[in-house]
Amino acid sequence: MAGRLADAAWPDIPADALVLVPLGSTEQHGPHLPLSTDTLIARAVAREAAGLLRGSRPVLVAPAVPYGASGEHADFPGTVSSGHEALGHLLVEAVRSLALWAARVAFVNGHGGNTTTLRTFVARLRDEGHDVGWTGCEVVGGDAHAGRTETSLLLHLAPRHVLARRAAPGERRPLSALMPRLRTQGVRAVSPNGVLGDPTGASAAQGRSLLRELAADTAARLAAWHPDDQGRLSR
Repeated sequence: MAGRLADAAWPDIPADALVLVPLGSTEQHGPHLPLSTDTLIARAVAREAAGLLRGSRPVLVAPAVPYGASGEHADFPGTVSSGHEALGHLLVEAVRSLALWAARVAFVNGHGGNTTTLRTFVARLRDEGHDVGWTGCEVVGGDAHAGRTETSLLLHLAPRHVLARRAAPGERRPLSALMPRLRTQGVRAVSPNGVLGDPTGASAAQGRSLLRELAADTAARLAAWHPDDQGRLSR
């Protein structure tokens, strides 16, 4: 059984559910993608993964958290960042509340900037005895931000929000080479248009395939349920 938490009435909530909480952001994604890109991807991956899980435990997908730690994008209008501490406190209180009736909680993260927060605060929750973990929506070999990977996913998930005529390459060097300056000066210092990658050649068909890949990987991690010391799930 899989369902959406927000659509259910309280008498229909199972007591032993696995609850998936998508984590996104509201931040710039180049001149061609919506600020909600990470949130849309995290929500779609959580819903698709929930449908793939098989077993006796019911699965519920909670409403997505639309704000994340996005300080590196602060120089672009439209970005709304919660910061690490505020996001961490939200995660802690959400899990403590969910634990009153849910058996297990997993965060499905769509924004890389949330990773530090997840590692720190999910570890704290596990120390408290909560059965909680997290996983990320990461495409092996994909570009970092607003490039072909995310543009393809959005062409599949929300094509009317993709301004294809504006799509243009940004900074295409590996993220590892950019990270020192990115950490100290933000994304705009390394990419004036906010793109880390190249959206050229993106397609809805590729996005459909990528979503299947992400959902299958997420479902496998959830089914295996092998969290490390910081709560990250492995297969």
